[in-house]
Amino acid sequence: MRQGTGRPVFSGVAIGRAYVYRHQQAELPGSCGDAAAEQKKFDEARETARAQLTELFEKTKREIGEEQAMILDVQMMMLDDLDYLEGVQDMIAGGASAAQAAHETGDAFSAAFAAMDDAYMQARSVDVKDMATRLVNILCGGKTGFSMEEPGILVAEDLTPSETVQLPKDKILAFVTRQGSSNSHTAILARIMNIPSLVQAQITLDDDLDGKMMIVDGFEGRYYIEPDEDTRAAMEKKRDEAQAYRQQLEAYRGKPTVSKSGRKLKLFANIGNPDDVKYVLEGDAEGVGLLRSEFLYLGRDTFPTEEELFQAYRKVVESLQGRPVVIRTLDIGADKQVDYFGLEHEENPALGYRGIRICLTREDIFRPQLRAIYRASAFGPVSIMFPMIISVDEVRRIKAFCETIKAELAAEGIAFGEVELGIMIETPAAAVLSRELAKEVQFFSVGTNDLTQYTLAIDRQNAKLDEFYDPHHPAVLALLRMIAENAHAEGIWCGICGELGADISLTETFLEMGYDELSVSPGRVLELRKKVCESEV
Repeated sequence: MRQGTGRPVFSGVAIGRAYVYRHQQAELPGSCGDAAAEQKKFDEARETARAQLTELFEKTKREIGEEQAMILDVQMMMLDDLDYLEGVQDMIAGGASAAQAAHETGDAFSAAFAAMDDAYMQARSVDVKDMATRLVNILCGGKTGFSMEEPGILVAEDLTPSETVQLPKDKILAFVTRQGSSNSHTAILARIMNIPSLVQAQITLDDDLDGKMMIVDGFEGRYYIEPDEDTRAAMEKKRDEAQAYRQQLEAYRGKPTVSKSGRKLKLFANIGNPDDVKYVLEGDAEGVGLLRSEFLYLGRDTFPTEEELFQAYRKVVESLQGRPVVIRTLDIGADKQVDYFGLEHEENPALGYRGIRICLTREDIFRPQLRAIYRASAFGPVSIMFPMIISVDEVRRIKAFCETIKAELAAEGIAFGEVELGIMIETPAAAVLSRELAKEVQFFSVGTNDLTQYTLAIDRQNAKLDEFYDPHHPAVLALLRMIAENAHAEGIWCGICGELGADISLTETFLEMGYDELSVSPGRVLELRKKVCESEV
């Protein structure tokens, strides 16, 4: 038996045969000697690739969401990149085959993107490589995609965006990748599919790994290859217990979230795009406590228009069927970079030009978003919250601008509803000033991920600092208590929308602190409801 560890991104136990996924490396044929014929092969392969990507775009949009589908839209645009096409044409004219030209030009362009300083452009390196690989596979008669004869565990070095959407999701029991992070496409897909998965796994992709029996323990962050009988029996028991536990949670579907002492808590869900609403409904959340607006800006080359934003927000509001939604305004910056924003390189982007700092200095960005949100509020209950607040002055500027937007819409005869205004408490400055800030808004939502990062002075994206990153740190908990107390002292409600909200070891602590709402991943709602209902607090 071999075993190892990895970073778990979703809990559970999976048992099945390993399927090693390798990027296809077709043998590249030489030129037939006729440059025109080779160019024709390339042009035909390009159209085939376009058709495949178009089909994948629609499939991804339908199954996973529009934000993920936009990644494929980027690759379709790259098929028409003039510099890439000219590079291929020059190589073919120089005697290369269509496949050789597509491969080598793709490698050169991918390396050029990877060497850029801009994080968004660096990320496009994967898309260029993915697109070129698809062309090569077509030219070599190979197939893009991945097949599994029976349900099993997919093991890979890493997975590109278009690879993840082509996978036979109905047969994947778990993911194990050597690379990746908690925010990688693999991790996102694992959470959507509710399957145990590991990233940054210490595993060797041996040729003989394919087909071997494997176990993934997403609770402990461990995997076992060819497990002995005792290990398999223990893991089967653990898996069965987890399945039975999930079935027991169904008893809490539709029940009020009230503790034994009568303390009521609202359980909302965090989502990234309109298509995620189906998971909110499946998870039995009472509403959306965090709609991350920035995902409407990612995976595209231009700013979304007011109309595009309005249609997206309206879809969320109407799909929730009367449940409330809290929309967070744009939080671009830090680890979420977008090239068309034209943001300059920063040494410390997490401390830089991001969130409300962009909106307050770029009215051309802020105005269409606020107008779209207010317009959507005519179709159901909507609240707005603003990220990265550090002062009362910022909040007053925001409120004044909101009044301007409302006056504009009223003058134009455009309907809008009553919209509560709130702020994210995610900086120590906002926590310390929370009593004064509470006088200006109608609610707080604590972003515990950033609050922990800034309080402990630890970059949460740095894997080397994992052992020092402690969201249970006494300083973080002290700030959380102070925030809730100050909110209630001024008569407003207070919630948590960071990862810590789903930590059931702290649920009773949050109840005791007086938090009114927790917003978590949709799949965690029933578990939290059970915890609250059993609590004596």
